[in-house]
Amino acid sequence: MTVSPLQALPIERLRERTSTKWRAYPADVLPLFVAETDFPLAPAITARLRAAVEVGDTGYTPPKPGIAEAYAGFARRRYGWEIDPAHVRSTGDVVMGLVEILRATISPGDRVVITPPVYPPFYDLIPEAGGIVERVPLLADAGYALDLAGIEAALAGGARAVLLCNPHNPTGTVHSRETLAALAEIAARHGAIVVSDEIHAPLVHAPATFTPFLSASPLAASVGYAVASASKAFNLAGLKCALMLTAADDTRRVVQELPKEVEWRTGHFGALAGVAAFAPESDEWLDALLAALDANRRLLADLLAEHVPAARYKIPDAGYLAWVDLSGLGWGEDPAERILTEARVAVHHGPTFGDEGRGFVRVNFGCSPEVLRDAIERIGALSR
Repeated sequence: MTVSPLQALPIERLRERTSTKWRAYPADVLPLFVAETDFPLAPAITARLRAAVEVGDTGYTPPKPGIAEAYAGFARRRYGWEIDPAHVRSTGDVVMGLVEILRATISPGDRVVITPPVYPPFYDLIPEAGGIVERVPLLADAGYALDLAGIEAALAGGARAVLLCNPHNPTGTVHSRETLAALAEIAARHGAIVVSDEIHAPLVHAPATFTPFLSASPLAASVGYAVASASKAFNLAGLKCALMLTAADDTRRVVQELPKEVEWRTGHFGALAGVAAFAPESDEWLDALLAALDANRRLLADLLAEHVPAARYKIPDAGYLAWVDLSGLGWGEDPAERILTEARVAVHHGPTFGDEGRGFVRVNFGCSPEVLRDAIERIGALSR
């Protein structure tokens, strides 16, 4: 069945928003940097939040807001994965969940593997949890695959955990079940754990398929933790709700023994919106969003070929974030600076993702085709 792409809001309406994307820069700048999207909310979310506001339901988050059961149903429908709601606990956002899980599972000074180029907060949250960052870069020449041999060497050398991005930000890589199972075997062999950030999981584009790390194998279930949220797919970051997931008794015990305050940080509106997002009535909206993003990820390839032919870009298998190599233009290690100053387009600074991001930018294509075209034409004008 053909799905009609979701339509982004007009830019004049978007500029009425007061979130980071629309207030970080002056009005003459096209914002394609932070991971917010330009689409209307799913109707079920709007209805649920409106009803809450109308009755003044703005108090504390209840102990059982229904988010665990809603996520379990979503995982069953969208991933074919059965997770027991008893293995789901909420917190404020994904970074909070990652920090608290690491804090509970590593000792001060333990090394934690990351796989750059990777989401910039990874570099900060590991020290916050008491760990030390150990870099094992993705294999760029192999389609940004995990360097399993490098990860094994790091764990054999004493690293105690792997902080996984699954799907990967910024490259849009969707790790295969076989790769994830192999990673679990390596971790188990060295007595390490894997903590998987799965915030972009609802946004995997066909024919790629998402494999939750905890479902990759029995070993993955035993060594793994995951953190998920509706925030990226449904544009709910400001409402503060994420889910810490486990699939084994020992790991569940670790998460259940986290301080009560960790769960208390869950936003009430975040939980309400998350329940509506993960409900079956929001599936049609999500499919329409995926259709729009699929069209845009391909449009971006065409626009770059036309206006910035020196750019190198691999169409991502997940999400709405494009990892674009502009090193061939000779614009220095951080091309985003010139693009902002001269083209008035805000894209994310490649070097913040690690040394592997020198000469790169990350472009958010979760917008209208017209905004995307305008942005790339502006960038292209600088290269002529």
